[in-house]
Amino acid sequence: MSDVFDQDRDLPLSERSIRTRADDGRPAPDSPAWTQKIDNPYLHGVYAPTTEEIDVADLEVIGELPDDLYGVYMRNGPNPVFEPNCKYHPFDGDGMVYAIYFKDGKASYKNRWVRTDAFQKEAEAGKAIWPGMMGEHDYSLEGFPVKDTSNTDLLYFNDDIVTLWYNAGIPYTLDRHTLKTKGRETFNGQLKRALSAHAKIDLEKNELIFFDYWDEPPYMLYGIADSNGDVIHQENIELPGPRLPHDIGFTENYVLLHDLPFFHDMDILQRTKKRIVTFHRDMPTRFGVQPRYGKGSEVKWFDCEPCYILHVVNCWEEGDWVIQVGCRSTNPMPKANPEEGELSHMMAYMRLEANMYIWKFNMKTGEVVEGDFDKMNTEFCRINPLYGGFKNRYSYNQYIMTKEDGATTLAFGGLVKYDLESGGYERWDYGDGIYGSEAPFCPRRGATRHDQEDDGYVITYVTNSHTWQSECLIFDGKCISKGPIARVKMPHRLPYGFHANWARGEDIWQD
Repeated sequence: MSDVFDQDRDLPLSERSIRTRADDGRPAPDSPAWTQKIDNPYLHGVYAPTTEEIDVADLEVIGELPDDLYGVYMRNGPNPVFEPNCKYHPFDGDGMVYAIYFKDGKASYKNRWVRTDAFQKEAEAGKAIWPGMMGEHDYSLEGFPVKDTSNTDLLYFNDDIVTLWYNAGIPYTLDRHTLKTKGRETFNGQLKRALSAHAKIDLEKNELIFFDYWDEPPYMLYGIADSNGDVIHQENIELPGPRLPHDIGFTENYVLLHDLPFFHDMDILQRTKKRIVTFHRDMPTRFGVQPRYGKGSEVKWFDCEPCYILHVVNCWEEGDWVIQVGCRSTNPMPKANPEEGELSHMMAYMRLEANMYIWKFNMKTGEVVEGDFDKMNTEFCRINPLYGGFKNRYSYNQYIMTKEDGATTLAFGGLVKYDLESGGYERWDYGDGIYGSEAPFCPRRGATRHDQEDDGYVITYVTNSHTWQSECLIFDGKCISKGPIARVKMPHRLPYGFHANWARGEDIWQD
Protein backbone atom coordinates (compact mmCIF):
# COMPACT_ATOMS: atom_id res chain seq x y z
CA MET A 1 0.00 0.00 0.00
CA SER A 2 1.11 3.56 -0.44
CA ASP A 3 3.04 5.96 1.70
CA VAL A 4 1.08 7.96 4.31
CA PHE A 5 3.03 9.20 7.24
CA ASP A 6 2.07 11.52 10.10
CA GLN A 7 -0.23 14.17 8.64
CA ASP A 8 -1.89 14.82 12.04
CA ARG A 9 0.93 16.95 13.41
CA ASP A 10 -1.32 20.05 13.70
CA LEU A 11 -4.14 18.32 15.63
CA PRO A 12 -4.37 18.73 19.42
CA LEU A 13 -3.01 15.74 21.28
CA SER A 14 -4.70 16.46 24.61
CA GLU A 15 -7.45 13.87 24.14
CA ARG A 16 -7.42 10.31 22.85
CA SER A 17 -10.46 9.27 20.88
CA ILE A 18 -12.38 6.03 21.23
CA ARG A 19 -12.76 4.48 17.80
CA THR A 20 -15.06 1.83 16.45
CA ARG A 21 -13.08 -1.29 15.68
CA ALA A 22 -13.76 -4.02 13.15
CA ASP A 23 -15.08 -6.19 15.99
CA ASP A 24 -17.37 -5.79 19.00
CA GLY A 25 -14.80 -3.86 21.02
CA ARG A 26 -13.52 -6.79 23.09
CA PRO A 27 -9.76 -7.35 23.20
CA ALA A 28 -8.53 -10.53 21.55
CA PRO A 29 -7.77 -12.94 24.43
CA ASP A 30 -4.31 -13.84 23.12
CA SER A 31 -3.13 -10.31 22.34
CA PRO A 32 0.01 -8.96 24.07
CA ALA A 33 -0.64 -7.05 27.28
CA TRP A 34 1.13 -3.93 26.02
CA THR A 35 -1.47 -3.39 23.27
CA GLN A 36 -4.12 -2.58 25.89
CA LYS A 37 -2.26 0.59 26.82
CA ILE A 38 -2.53 2.03 23.30
CA ASP A 39 -5.69 3.51 21.81
CA ASN A 40 -5.17 2.39 18.22
CA PRO A 41 -7.68 0.08 16.49
CA TYR A 42 -4.94 -1.53 14.40
CA LEU A 43 -3.58 -3.09 17.59
CA HIS A 44 -6.88 -4.53 18.83
CA GLY A 45 -9.55 -7.04 17.90
CA VAL A 46 -8.87 -8.82 14.62
CA TYR A 47 -5.79 -6.61 14.14
CA ALA A 48 -4.14 -7.56 17.43
CA PRO A 49 -0.79 -9.30 16.96
CA THR A 50 -0.32 -12.92 17.89
CA THR A 51 2.46 -14.00 20.21
CA GLU A 52 3.24 -17.53 19.07
CA GLU A 53 4.85 -19.48 16.24
CA ILE A 54 3.40 -22.97 15.85
CA ASP A 55 3.40 -26.06 13.63
CA VAL A 56 0.25 -28.18 13.41
CA ALA A 57 -0.32 -31.18 11.11
CA ASP A 58 -3.57 -32.76 9.89
CA LEU A 59 -5.88 -29.83 10.59
CA GLU A 60 -9.61 -30.36 11.16
CA VAL A 61 -11.59 -29.97 7.94
CA ILE A 62 -15.30 -29.22 7.61
CA GLY A 63 -16.35 -30.65 4.26
CA GLU A 64 -13.80 -32.31 1.99
CA LEU A 65 -10.58 -30.88 0.60
CA PRO A 66 -10.11 -31.40 -3.16
CA ASP A 67 -7.58 -34.12 -3.97
CA ASP A 68 -6.11 -32.01 -6.79
CA LEU A 69 -5.25 -29.08 -4.51
CA TYR A 70 -1.46 -29.25 -4.03
CA GLY A 71 0.68 -26.43 -2.71
CA VAL A 72 0.76 -23.71 -0.09
CA TYR A 73 -1.46 -20.71 0.60
CA MET A 74 0.63 -18.11 2.41
CA ARG A 75 -0.14 -14.66 3.71
CA ASN A 76 2.07 -11.86 5.02
CA GLY A 77 1.07 -9.20 7.51
CA PRO A 78 1.97 -6.95 10.46
CA ASN A 79 2.63 -8.60 13.81
CA PRO A 80 4.58 -6.25 16.11
CA VAL A 81 6.66 -7.85 18.85
CA PHE A 82 7.40 -4.81 21.00
CA GLU A 83 5.44 -1.76 22.10
CA PRO A 84 6.14 0.92 19.46
CA ASN A 85 8.19 3.98 20.34
CA CYS A 86 5.92 6.29 18.31
CA LYS A 87 2.36 6.30 17.02
CA TYR A 88 1.68 2.93 15.42
CA HIS A 89 0.87 2.47 11.75
CA PRO A 90 -0.03 -1.04 10.50
CA PHE A 91 2.87 -0.89 8.04
CA ASP A 92 5.17 -0.83 11.11
CA GLY A 93 4.31 -4.30 12.41
CA ASP A 94 6.98 -6.99 12.14
CA GLY A 95 6.24 -9.23 9.17
CA MET A 96 4.75 -12.65 9.87
CA VAL A 97 3.98 -15.37 7.33
CA TYR A 98 1.03 -17.71 7.91
CA ALA A 99 1.14 -20.77 5.63
CA ILE A 100 -1.26 -23.66 5.12
CA TYR A 101 0.01 -26.61 3.04
CA PHE A 102 -2.33 -28.87 1.04
CA LYS A 103 -1.62 -32.40 -0.17
CA ASP A 104 -3.65 -35.61 -0.58
CA GLY A 105 -6.79 -34.00 0.81
CA LYS A 106 -5.03 -32.95 4.04
CA ALA A 107 -3.76 -29.66 5.41
CA SER A 108 -0.98 -28.59 7.79
CA TYR A 109 -0.06 -25.15 9.12
CA LYS A 110 2.85 -23.10 10.39
CA ASN A 111 3.58 -19.44 11.00
CA ARG A 112 6.86 -17.58 11.48
CA TRP A 113 8.07 -14.03 11.91
CA VAL A 114 10.22 -12.63 9.11
CA ARG A 115 13.48 -12.15 10.93
CA THR A 116 14.72 -9.00 9.24
CA ASP A 117 17.89 -7.23 10.32
CA ALA A 118 15.79 -4.76 12.33
CA PHE A 119 13.79 -7.59 13.92
CA GLN A 120 17.00 -9.26 15.07
CA LYS A 121 18.49 -6.09 16.54
CA GLU A 122 15.29 -5.23 18.40
CA ALA A 123 15.07 -8.80 19.71
CA GLU A 124 18.59 -8.44 21.12
CA ALA A 125 17.71 -5.08 22.68
CA GLY A 126 14.34 -6.29 23.99
CA LYS A 127 12.55 -3.18 22.77
CA ALA A 128 11.59 -1.17 19.67
CA ILE A 129 14.49 0.79 18.19
CA TRP A 130 13.32 1.99 14.80
CA PRO A 131 10.56 4.61 14.44
CA GLY A 132 7.56 3.74 12.32
CA MET A 133 5.72 5.52 9.53
CA MET A 134 4.37 8.24 11.81
CA GLY A 135 7.61 8.84 13.71
CA GLU A 136 10.48 11.11 12.78
CA HIS A 137 12.95 9.55 10.36
CA ASP A 138 16.13 8.64 12.20
CA TYR A 139 18.99 8.67 9.70
CA SER A 140 21.51 7.60 12.32
CA LEU A 141 20.07 4.08 12.32
CA GLU A 142 21.52 1.33 10.17
CA GLY A 143 19.65 0.71 6.92
CA PHE A 144 16.37 2.60 6.74
CA PRO A 145 15.42 5.68 8.82
CA VAL A 146 12.08 3.96 9.59
CA LYS A 147 11.57 0.28 10.22
CA ASP A 148 11.71 -1.97 7.16
CA THR A 149 9.39 -4.77 8.32
CA SER A 150 9.06 -6.94 5.17
CA ASN A 151 5.38 -7.31 6.13
CA THR A 152 3.52 -6.47 2.92
CA ASP A 153 3.70 -9.03 0.12
CA LEU A 154 5.33 -12.38 -0.58
CA LEU A 155 5.96 -14.57 -3.59
CA TYR A 156 7.47 -17.93 -4.50
CA PHE A 157 10.63 -17.54 -6.56
CA ASN A 158 13.72 -19.67 -7.22
CA ASP A 159 12.51 -22.31 -4.71
CA ASP A 160 12.21 -19.78 -1.88
CA ILE A 161 9.50 -17.60 -0.39
CA VAL A 162 10.45 -13.93 -0.80
CA THR A 163 8.91 -11.27 1.46
CA LEU A 164 8.62 -7.59 0.54
CA TRP A 165 7.87 -4.25 2.21
CA TYR A 166 5.48 -1.65 0.86
CA ASN A 167 7.92 1.27 0.80
CA ALA A 168 10.62 -0.43 -1.31
CA GLY A 169 12.58 -2.36 1.31
CA ILE A 170 15.07 -5.20 1.51
CA PRO A 171 13.60 -8.51 0.26
CA TYR A 172 14.11 -11.53 2.50
CA THR A 173 14.03 -15.21 1.63
CA LEU A 174 12.28 -17.86 3.72
CA ASP A 175 12.69 -21.62 3.44
CA ARG A 176 9.61 -22.93 1.66
CA HIS A 177 9.26 -25.91 4.03
CA THR A 178 10.09 -24.43 7.43
CA LEU A 179 9.48 -20.68 6.88
CA LYS A 180 12.84 -20.06 8.54
CA THR A 181 14.33 -16.75 7.41
CA LYS A 182 17.43 -17.50 5.34
CA GLY A 183 18.54 -13.90 4.91
CA ARG A 184 18.45 -11.07 2.42
CA GLU A 185 17.55 -11.77 -1.20
CA THR A 186 20.24 -10.15 -3.36
CA PHE A 187 19.62 -11.86 -6.72
CA ASN A 188 23.06 -13.44 -6.54
CA GLY A 189 24.60 -10.12 -5.55
CA GLN A 190 23.10 -8.26 -8.52
CA LEU A 191 20.30 -6.30 -6.77
CA LYS A 192 21.40 -2.67 -6.79
CA ARG A 193 19.23 -1.32 -3.96
CA ALA A 194 15.89 -2.45 -2.58
CA LEU A 195 12.69 -3.90 -4.01
CA SER A 196 9.18 -2.46 -4.20
CA ALA A 197 6.23 -3.97 -2.34
CA HIS A 198 5.13 -5.80 -5.47
CA ALA A 199 7.06 -7.78 -8.03
CA LYS A 200 5.45 -10.02 -10.65
CA ILE A 201 6.15 -13.61 -11.63
CA ASP A 202 5.72 -14.35 -15.34
CA LEU A 203 5.01 -18.09 -15.32
CA GLU A 204 5.18 -18.25 -19.13
CA LYS A 205 8.82 -17.13 -19.21
CA ASN A 206 9.80 -18.10 -15.65
CA GLU A 207 10.91 -14.55 -14.92
CA LEU A 208 10.54 -12.14 -12.03
CA ILE A 209 9.74 -8.54 -12.99
CA PHE A 210 10.58 -6.02 -10.28
CA PHE A 211 11.15 -2.31 -9.68
CA ASP A 212 12.58 0.06 -7.12
CA TYR A 213 12.21 3.78 -6.40
CA TRP A 214 13.98 6.35 -4.21
CA ASP A 215 14.36 10.07 -3.51
CA GLU A 216 17.25 10.98 -5.83
CA PRO A 217 17.49 11.09 -9.65
CA PRO A 218 16.71 9.13 -11.74
CA TYR A 219 14.15 8.02 -9.08
CA MET A 220 13.21 4.58 -10.49
CA LEU A 221 14.52 1.40 -12.05
CA TYR A 222 12.97 -1.83 -13.19
CA GLY A 223 14.58 -5.19 -13.70
CA ILE A 224 14.04 -8.80 -14.72
CA ALA A 225 15.52 -11.86 -13.03
CA ASP A 226 15.52 -15.37 -14.49
CA SER A 227 14.47 -18.55 -12.72
CA ASN A 228 17.97 -18.95 -11.23
CA GLY A 229 17.78 -15.55 -9.57
CA ASP A 230 20.19 -13.87 -11.97
CA VAL A 231 19.33 -10.34 -13.08
CA ILE A 232 19.17 -10.48 -16.87
CA HIS A 233 17.95 -6.93 -17.47
CA GLN A 234 17.96 -3.74 -15.38
CA GLU A 235 17.30 -0.16 -16.50
CA ASN A 236 17.00 3.24 -14.83
CA ILE A 237 13.81 5.22 -15.50
CA GLU A 238 13.91 9.00 -15.24
CA LEU A 239 10.97 10.61 -13.43
CA PRO A 240 10.23 14.32 -12.75
CA GLY A 241 10.86 13.80 -9.04
CA PRO A 242 10.49 11.33 -6.18
CA ARG A 243 7.37 9.22 -6.50
CA LEU A 244 5.62 6.44 -4.61
CA PRO A 245 4.52 3.86 -7.20
CA HIS A 246 3.18 0.68 -5.69
CA ASP A 247 2.73 -1.90 -8.45
CA ILE A 248 3.93 -2.85 -11.92
CA GLY A 249 2.35 -4.56 -14.92
CA PHE A 250 3.68 -6.67 -17.76
CA THR A 251 2.67 -8.20 -21.09
CA GLU A 252 4.52 -10.51 -23.47
CA ASN A 253 6.56 -7.60 -24.85
CA TYR A 254 6.20 -4.70 -22.41
CA VAL A 255 6.55 -3.61 -18.80
CA LEU A 256 4.06 -1.00 -17.50
CA LEU A 257 5.44 1.60 -15.06
CA HIS A 258 3.51 4.10 -12.92
CA ASP A 259 4.16 7.81 -12.33
CA LEU A 260 1.32 8.82 -10.01
CA PRO A 261 0.39 12.30 -8.66
CA PHE A 262 0.35 11.13 -5.02
CA PHE A 263 3.75 11.81 -3.53
CA HIS A 264 5.73 13.66 -0.88
CA ASP A 265 7.59 16.98 -0.82
CA MET A 266 11.33 16.55 -0.21
CA ASP A 267 11.64 20.01 1.39
CA ILE A 268 9.05 19.02 4.02
CA LEU A 269 10.78 15.68 4.59
CA GLN A 270 14.14 17.36 5.14
CA ARG A 271 12.64 20.02 7.42
CA THR A 272 10.33 17.84 9.55
CA LYS A 273 11.90 14.38 9.12
CA LYS A 274 8.43 13.17 8.20
CA ARG A 275 7.08 12.11 4.84
CA ILE A 276 3.90 14.06 4.12
CA VAL A 277 2.01 12.79 1.09
CA THR A 278 -0.29 14.95 -1.06
CA PHE A 279 -2.61 14.03 -3.91
CA HIS A 280 -1.94 16.55 -6.69
CA ARG A 281 -5.34 16.68 -8.41
CA ASP A 282 -4.10 19.05 -11.11
CA MET A 283 -1.43 16.61 -12.36
CA PRO A 284 -2.10 13.75 -14.77
CA THR A 285 -1.38 10.17 -13.90
CA ARG A 286 1.26 8.81 -16.26
CA PHE A 287 1.71 5.20 -17.30
CA GLY A 288 4.93 4.26 -19.04
CA VAL A 289 4.89 1.39 -21.52
CA GLN A 290 8.46 0.15 -21.72
CA PRO A 291 9.81 -2.50 -24.12
CA ARG A 292 10.41 -5.48 -21.86
CA TYR A 293 14.13 -5.74 -22.57
CA GLY A 294 14.58 -2.20 -23.91
CA LYS A 295 16.57 0.78 -22.70
CA GLY A 296 15.09 3.18 -20.16
CA SER A 297 15.02 5.89 -22.81
CA GLU A 298 12.54 3.87 -24.87
CA VAL A 299 9.65 4.19 -22.41
CA LYS A 300 6.50 5.73 -23.92
CA TRP A 301 4.42 7.76 -21.46
CA PHE A 302 0.64 8.11 -21.60
CA ASP A 303 -1.19 10.89 -19.71
CA CYS A 304 -4.39 9.80 -17.96
CA GLU A 305 -6.95 11.23 -15.55
CA PRO A 306 -5.45 11.99 -12.10
CA CYS A 307 -5.65 9.00 -9.77
CA TYR A 308 -3.69 6.65 -7.61
CA ILE A 309 -3.45 2.93 -8.27
CA LEU A 310 -2.39 0.43 -5.67
CA HIS A 311 -2.83 -2.88 -7.45
CA VAL A 312 -2.88 -4.03 -11.06
CA VAL A 313 -5.25 -6.85 -12.05
CA ASN A 314 -3.49 -7.76 -15.31
CA CYS A 315 -2.09 -6.37 -18.57
CA TRP A 316 -2.05 -7.74 -22.11
CA GLU A 317 -1.73 -6.76 -25.78
CA GLU A 318 -4.45 -6.50 -28.45
CA GLY A 319 -2.91 -5.49 -31.77
CA ASP A 320 -1.54 -1.96 -31.38
CA TRP A 321 -3.20 -1.61 -27.97
CA VAL A 322 -1.79 -2.37 -24.53
CA ILE A 323 -4.53 -2.97 -21.96
CA GLN A 324 -4.21 -2.46 -18.21
CA VAL A 325 -6.90 -3.43 -15.71
CA GLY A 326 -6.51 -2.31 -12.12
CA CYS A 327 -8.15 -0.82 -9.06
CA ARG A 328 -8.21 2.97 -9.32
CA SER A 329 -8.59 5.54 -6.57
CA THR A 330 -9.55 9.14 -7.26
CA ASN A 331 -9.43 9.92 -3.54
CA PRO A 332 -6.30 8.26 -2.14
CA MET A 333 -6.23 10.62 0.84
CA PRO A 334 -9.85 10.96 2.08
CA LYS A 335 -10.76 13.82 4.38
CA ALA A 336 -9.84 13.03 7.97
CA ASN A 337 -12.44 12.93 10.72
CA PRO A 338 -11.23 15.17 13.58
CA GLU A 339 -13.18 13.02 16.04
CA GLU A 340 -10.61 10.28 15.40
CA GLY A 341 -7.94 12.43 17.02
CA GLU A 342 -4.22 12.14 16.44
CA LEU A 343 -4.58 9.11 14.15
CA SER A 344 -7.29 10.62 11.95
CA HIS A 345 -5.27 10.90 8.73
CA MET A 346 -3.89 7.38 9.00
CA MET A 347 -7.40 6.10 9.73
CA ALA A 348 -8.84 7.94 6.72
CA TYR A 349 -6.17 6.69 4.34
CA MET A 350 -6.36 3.07 5.47
CA ARG A 351 -10.11 2.83 4.78
CA LEU A 352 -9.26 2.66 1.06
CA GLU A 353 -11.54 3.85 -1.73
CA ALA A 354 -11.04 2.17 -5.12
CA ASN A 355 -12.89 0.49 -7.97
CA MET A 356 -12.17 -1.67 -11.03
CA TYR A 357 -10.96 0.39 -14.00
CA ILE A 358 -9.59 -0.20 -17.51
CA TRP A 359 -6.94 1.77 -19.40
CA LYS A 360 -6.07 1.22 -23.08
CA PHE A 361 -2.90 2.63 -24.67
CA ASN A 362 -2.33 2.72 -28.44
CA MET A 363 1.37 2.21 -29.10
CA LYS A 364 1.19 3.69 -32.63
CA THR A 365 -1.08 6.73 -32.20
CA GLY A 366 -0.57 7.53 -28.51
CA GLU A 367 -4.33 7.45 -27.96
CA VAL A 368 -5.68 6.66 -24.47
CA VAL A 369 -9.09 5.17 -23.72
CA GLU A 370 -9.99 4.79 -20.05
CA GLY A 371 -13.07 4.23 -17.92
CA ASP A 372 -14.76 2.47 -15.03
CA PHE A 373 -15.45 -1.23 -15.23
CA ASP A 374 -17.42 -1.26 -11.99
CA LYS A 375 -18.15 1.19 -9.16
CA MET A 376 -18.08 -1.23 -6.21
CA ASN A 377 -15.43 -0.55 -3.57
CA THR A 378 -13.09 -3.51 -4.20
CA GLU A 379 -9.35 -4.01 -4.13
CA PHE A 380 -6.65 -6.66 -3.47
CA CYS A 381 -7.34 -8.16 -6.89
CA ARG A 382 -6.09 -11.58 -7.99
CA ILE A 383 -6.28 -13.64 -11.19
CA ASN A 384 -5.35 -17.12 -12.35
CA PRO A 385 -1.54 -16.65 -12.29
CA LEU A 386 -1.14 -18.71 -15.47
CA TYR A 387 -2.75 -15.78 -17.34
CA GLY A 388 -0.31 -13.10 -16.19
CA GLY A 389 0.56 -10.95 -19.22
CA PHE A 390 -2.18 -12.56 -21.35
CA LYS A 391 -5.81 -11.60 -21.79
CA ASN A 392 -7.87 -13.00 -18.95
CA ARG A 393 -11.54 -13.00 -18.06
CA TYR A 394 -11.82 -13.24 -14.28
CA SER A 395 -10.57 -11.24 -11.30
CA TYR A 396 -11.12 -12.19 -7.66
CA ASN A 397 -11.28 -9.07 -5.47
CA GLN A 398 -11.94 -8.23 -1.85
CA TYR A 399 -14.97 -6.10 -1.06
CA ILE A 400 -13.62 -3.22 1.04
CA MET A 401 -16.15 -2.27 3.69
CA THR A 402 -17.22 1.38 3.84
CA LYS A 403 -18.57 3.77 6.46
CA GLU A 404 -22.04 2.76 5.32
CA ASP A 405 -21.16 -0.80 6.32
CA GLY A 406 -20.13 0.48 9.75
CA ALA A 407 -16.39 0.09 9.13
CA THR A 408 -13.87 2.68 10.30
CA THR A 409 -10.81 0.51 9.64
CA LEU A 410 -9.63 -1.38 6.58
CA ALA A 411 -11.82 -4.47 6.51
CA PHE A 412 -12.40 -7.16 3.87
CA GLY A 413 -16.10 -8.00 4.03
CA GLY A 414 -16.54 -10.33 1.08
CA LEU A 415 -15.16 -12.03 -2.01
CA VAL A 416 -16.10 -10.71 -5.47
CA LYS A 417 -15.52 -12.53 -8.76
CA TYR A 418 -15.55 -10.15 -11.74
CA ASP A 419 -16.22 -11.29 -15.30
CA LEU A 420 -14.28 -8.91 -17.56
CA GLU A 421 -16.02 -10.31 -20.63
CA SER A 422 -19.67 -10.05 -19.58
CA GLY A 423 -19.24 -7.07 -17.27
CA GLY A 424 -20.93 -8.92 -14.40
CA TYR A 425 -19.82 -10.24 -11.04
CA GLU A 426 -20.80 -12.61 -8.26
CA ARG A 427 -20.19 -12.06 -4.57
CA TRP A 428 -20.00 -14.01 -1.32
CA ASP A 429 -20.00 -12.10 1.97
CA TYR A 430 -17.98 -13.48 4.86
CA GLY A 431 -20.66 -12.67 7.44
CA ASP A 432 -21.29 -10.31 10.33
CA GLY A 433 -18.10 -9.62 12.22
CA ILE A 434 -16.08 -12.00 10.01
CA TYR A 435 -13.16 -10.54 8.06
CA GLY A 436 -11.23 -12.07 5.17
CA SER A 437 -7.84 -11.97 3.51
CA GLU A 438 -6.57 -11.51 -0.03
CA ALA A 439 -7.71 -14.57 -1.98
CA PRO A 440 -5.42 -15.85 -4.77
CA PHE A 441 -6.62 -18.24 -7.46
CA CYS A 442 -5.13 -21.73 -7.22
CA PRO A 443 -5.04 -23.68 -10.51
CA ARG A 444 -5.86 -27.35 -10.27
CA ARG A 445 -2.96 -29.76 -10.13
CA GLY A 446 -1.48 -30.03 -13.62
CA ALA A 447 -3.55 -27.17 -15.11
CA THR A 448 -2.08 -24.96 -17.86
CA ARG A 449 -3.05 -21.66 -19.45
CA HIS A 450 -4.88 -23.59 -22.15
CA ASP A 451 -7.32 -25.11 -19.65
CA GLN A 452 -10.48 -23.36 -18.49
CA GLU A 453 -9.44 -20.16 -16.71
CA ASP A 454 -11.64 -20.47 -13.60
CA ASP A 455 -11.27 -24.24 -13.21
CA GLY A 456 -9.51 -24.21 -9.87
CA TYR A 457 -9.88 -22.88 -6.34
CA VAL A 458 -9.88 -19.58 -4.49
CA ILE A 459 -8.52 -19.57 -0.94
CA THR A 460 -8.71 -17.08 1.91
CA TYR A 461 -8.26 -16.84 5.67
CA VAL A 462 -11.11 -15.43 7.75
CA THR A 463 -11.30 -14.49 11.43
CA ASN A 464 -14.55 -14.26 13.39
CA SER A 465 -14.37 -11.31 15.77
CA HIS A 466 -17.16 -12.75 17.95
CA THR A 467 -15.51 -16.11 18.63
CA TRP A 468 -11.86 -15.39 17.63
CA GLN A 469 -11.96 -18.56 15.53
CA SER A 470 -9.95 -18.38 12.30
CA GLU A 471 -10.58 -20.61 9.30
CA CYS A 472 -9.18 -21.19 5.85
CA LEU A 473 -11.95 -21.19 3.25
CA ILE A 474 -11.66 -22.99 -0.08
CA PHE A 475 -14.03 -21.93 -2.88
CA ASP A 476 -14.73 -23.46 -6.27
CA GLY A 477 -13.33 -20.84 -8.65
CA LYS A 478 -16.25 -21.36 -11.02
CA CYS A 479 -18.92 -20.33 -8.53
CA ILE A 480 -17.89 -18.49 -5.40
CA SER A 481 -21.46 -17.37 -4.64
CA LYS A 482 -22.29 -20.89 -3.43
CA GLY A 483 -19.86 -20.41 -0.56
CA PRO A 484 -16.83 -22.46 0.43
CA ILE A 485 -16.63 -26.11 -0.52
CA ALA A 486 -14.40 -26.77 2.50
CA ARG A 487 -13.36 -25.01 5.71
CA VAL A 488 -10.16 -25.72 7.57
CA LYS A 489 -10.14 -24.81 11.26
CA MET A 490 -7.00 -22.91 12.13
CA PRO A 491 -5.25 -23.78 15.39
CA HIS A 492 -5.09 -20.17 16.61
CA ARG A 493 -6.39 -16.70 15.79
CA LEU A 494 -4.87 -15.17 12.67
CA PRO A 495 -4.56 -11.37 12.84
CA TYR A 496 -5.49 -9.17 9.90
CA GLY A 497 -2.89 -9.31 7.13
CA PHE A 498 -1.93 -7.70 3.84
CA HIS A 499 -1.10 -9.77 0.76
CA ALA A 500 -1.33 -13.50 0.12
CA ASN A 501 -0.07 -15.83 -2.57
CA TRP A 502 -0.29 -19.41 -3.79
CA ALA A 503 2.57 -21.70 -4.78
CA ARG A 504 1.65 -25.07 -6.20
CA GLY A 505 3.66 -28.24 -6.31
CA GLU A 506 4.28 -31.38 -4.27
CA ASP A 507 7.85 -30.40 -3.39
CA ILE A 508 6.61 -27.40 -1.41
CA TRP A 509 4.85 -29.67 1.06
CA GLN A 510 6.88 -31.25 3.81
CA ASP A 511 5.58 -34.35 5.58
